[in-house]
Amino acid sequence: MALDLATAALSEIAVALRAGDLTASAVAEWAIGNHEQRGEALQAYKSWDAEKIRLEAAAADAAFAAGVHLGPLQGMPVSIKDLIGVSGYPTFAGCPRELPEVWQAEGPVVRAIHNQLGVISGKAHTVQFAFGGMGANRHWGAPRNPWDAVDHRSPAGSSSGAGVSLHEGSALLAIGTDTAGSVRMPASVTGCAGIRPTPGRWSTDGIVPLVSSLDTPGPITRSAADLAYGFAAIDPVLAGDVASFLDMLDDVDVSDFRIGVCDWYFRDCDPGVAERVHEALAELEKAGARVSAATIPHLDDVSALNDLGGLHIGEFSSFINNEMRDYKDDLDPAVAIRLAAAENYTAAEHLRRVRDVERMAAAADAGFGPFDVIVGPTIPVTPPKMSDIETPETHLAANTRFVQNTVTASLLHQCAATVPVGLDSEEMPVGMQIVGRPGSDETALAVALACERVLGWPRERLGRSPMGI
Repeated sequence: MALDLATAALSEIAVALRAGDLTASAVAEWAIGNHEQRGEALQAYKSWDAEKIRLEAAAADAAFAAGVHLGPLQGMPVSIKDLIGVSGYPTFAGCPRELPEVWQAEGPVVRAIHNQLGVISGKAHTVQFAFGGMGANRHWGAPRNPWDAVDHRSPAGSSSGAGVSLHEGSALLAIGTDTAGSVRMPASVTGCAGIRPTPGRWSTDGIVPLVSSLDTPGPITRSAADLAYGFAAIDPVLAGDVASFLDMLDDVDVSDFRIGVCDWYFRDCDPGVAERVHEALAELEKAGARVSAATIPHLDDVSALNDLGGLHIGEFSSFINNEMRDYKDDLDPAVAIRLAAAENYTAAEHLRRVRDVERMAAAADAGFGPFDVIVGPTIPVTPPKMSDIETPETHLAANTRFVQNTVTASLLHQCAATVPVGLDSEEMPVGMQIVGRPGSDETALAVALACERVLGWPRERLGRSPMGI
């Protein structure tokens, strides 16, 4: 292969595939070989089937040979969170036993990948029912964060296998879901890029729900350039027109944007986290970015609401007590502890919270000011060792702090991307969250790409993960 698939951009791989300089089968064998070499150590997948990968790659090659190009993901290996239905694969949603067959049904996101003859590399691990940000799963274990070869640290969650699958080299694009940060957090702690689309922009059909008003699928990639490519390939608004979208971003520069820096996001950061973000912002400002202080209304209020269970507590307790009652006795203790607060939770209280969230989201949108995006650390803490969060109580305390910056964007209905900016004092990746108004997904991606052009590709800035490709 002329390209080094470990470092090549998705756009470069796509060109090579269409030119016949690279085959989908060769990419598939590369992914399979990487999984065979690193899969046991990293544990990214709940379901993996090498023969399915080979068959789908062969179909992509047959189409290429016939001169049929069905989309920008043709021949590309994509991992899918095991909360999302994929025909022919079981869905466990982090449970110890398979969910009913209805949850294998494919929604628009997976259909978009399959319709382009993208290659599904497998079902990546998730926290049970996506209810948790640390990646813990008592039933199947947590994937290994590839940035620490000594200690088993959190890969984040709930899309816990997503970022890991990219470092394993078994996928070039990962699809997770994000309710409180479950795309942005795994991307951040594994040194990847990711985006939470504006809720409602990407369909949640075919996905096991957590909080229907906040849930959204979203992509994780190895770079912001790949993120723009993968987003456009699947996004129903851009309709797979990757070429036009990338052309639009071709001349994007950091000087094009007003970037607000929100001090609230820098509260109580672990050593090296705030420093790396501030250093990145200084580099961006030197390159011409217009950077100044900003505030987002109601961050304290939505954070306090989340500490009380947010909207999760009502919607998840209803789902598990009604549709999934047979699975309640099998709940991971780290998930079950969250239901304790639901015992005295009324429908009236839930409706009050929904109204409060809508009011605060509208105020935050109106109060965004002149800024194109507002930034801060994606996660304020170093990914903890899994051995330090083994009990439900220690897990819950760590989770609350872990999600504090991402969940606010979720509750305020904002879109938000994350890009890597450096390594903290524990040599773990630090992400910078790029928060945009609802509906400004293209702007968030443009800022992410402009930042990457100044800061360098993640592999250049961070180096290679100790356990990754």
